[in-house]
Amino acid sequence: MSTRTKWMILAPFGLLLFSFGLTVLSQAAHERRVGEPTQVWVVLGLYSLALINGGLIMFGEALRFRILLHIRRETRRSMRQLIRKINTKSSAKSKSGKKTKSPTKTD
Repeated sequence: MSTRTKWMILAPFGLLLFSFGLTVLSQAAHERRVGEPTQVWVVLGLYSLALINGGLIMFGEALRFRILLHIRRETRRSMRQLIRKINTKSSAKSKSGKKTKSPTKTD
């Protein structure tokens, strides 16, 4: 799987997982306020914590892949520019280094 595909899959799923974790956390807080047994809202809170952390990790990985894409693109761009500079300098040297004879002069 390409880096771009990984980025495009992980970013939205990470955000969705994070959002769902916040929703579950809100539900756990509601359960606590209503007066549900401690076991119920603690389990929901732990579940939300796992979802939130999982979503943040997935989104962090997506950012890592996106940065890697950007670095590769910039590296390729700078390499192409460097190759162009080298080619223009070498072609300029080869043109200026050769002396052309005048067609009218004879040795």
